[in-house]
Amino acid sequence: MNGNRTTQIFAASTLYGAVTLAAAMDSGCFDGADRRILLVTNNAPVPETTPAFDTSEGFARIRDRFDEVVSWNETISPLHPGGWTPRGQDVPMLQRHLQKLWGLGDDRIELVLESIQVTPALALATLLPEAAITVYADGLMSYGPTRNKIDPLIGGRAARLLHLDLVPGLRPLLLGEFGAEPETVPVEAFTKAVAELAGTDAPAAAGEGPALLLGQYLAALNLMTAAEEEELHLSMVRGAAARGHRRLVFKPHPTAPDSWTASLAAEAARLGAELTVETRPVLAEVLYRELRPALVVGCFSTALMTARTFYGLPVARVGTRELLERLTPFQNSNRIPLTVVDAVVPPLVPGPEDEEPVTDAARLDDLVAAVGFAMQPKIRTDLREAAVRHLSGPYAERTRHHFTRRRLTVLDLPGGLPVPRHPRVRRLARRALRLRKALKK
Repeated sequence: MNGNRTTQIFAASTLYGAVTLAAAMDSGCFDGADRRILLVTNNAPVPETTPAFDTSEGFARIRDRFDEVVSWNETISPLHPGGWTPRGQDVPMLQRHLQKLWGLGDDRIELVLESIQVTPALALATLLPEAAITVYADGLMSYGPTRNKIDPLIGGRAARLLHLDLVPGLRPLLLGEFGAEPETVPVEAFTKAVAELAGTDAPAAAGEGPALLLGQYLAALNLMTAAEEEELHLSMVRGAAARGHRRLVFKPHPTAPDSWTASLAAEAARLGAELTVETRPVLAEVLYRELRPALVVGCFSTALMTARTFYGLPVARVGTRELLERLTPFQNSNRIPLTVVDAVVPPLVPGPEDEEPVTDAARLDDLVAAVGFAMQPKIRTDLREAAVRHLSGPYAERTRHHFTRRRLTVLDLPGGLPVPRHPRVRRLARRALRLRKALKK
């Protein structure tokens, strides 16, 4: 693709991602292009019943950054974006199909992708093999290692990683194995794009704002049961009320059951507080502008960090310790967001095991590198030294809850159990472990 015209294709699945892209464009993070296409992907389990973000309130205000808006779902219909990748023998045919459908001709293509380790980003990178790739990260997962091993023919094309500076001083691990260079999207550009999304005439909050409670619908990710997540939300209500907040606003996940909100309102009333539910499908950052909350409470939502870092709001966490203990497998990509929030955000209700939030960037960087190595030791072998340094250092005991004894043992890291060196003894130990697992079934 050596034509004179340059076409940039920006793939996004969330309004948050689209706002991040708008901020990156406004900041000059991308060279000029003759044509800019926003490729909208709707990754909901049933896209037919869940509107894509380009139909949401406020999107029209940032729409002008793009020359065209195209639906990836319609392009590959009736296949689902989250489960389809092209077969090798079909790639040449599908390449010609995309060139004709999107009018690409012999354009020089630049791809801007999110979550490159999974579809639909992998499918797009495969179908446009000569395109240079920029990866942008719209959340805390950028601080973690790449969750799957990526074909070097794809990963090697990703020269840089655009990300929001959610935790100043912390360097993302994503795509580090390919030498992708992290580049921050300026905070001012992001908050300006959010203001544009909200509407410049949005009224400012008068007086002290409410406590804003953020729901994530973790049950849908199989991180806990629906009943456990409802109890998690109830703990937000109780903790906020115990801290003296009498006005509470709950922002549920768009796909969470409506029944949860009724129990939260009843619990708030019992505690002498009033809870209202934010029913509009708006970003939490829009609510920060409108409500100016006195406190933002969540589990490990990225919105906790935008509240803290970008808007200077007080934040508190709930449930991170319990989730860290039960999160499986160890390489689950939610582990780094949990680790970061658990380390830097104070608990809503302090417990005896809670330490002061980490404020030293180098200390946090070591912790994240150690967890990242434990998650993906084959992909990020270069992090082993940092892991040993942290697990042997003065803060190891305070952060031991971020690791499992089994994982440390398997990787022969400080804090693990002694491993027999004789091959025969190790075989017997593995056999005993398999027998134990079989008996549990």
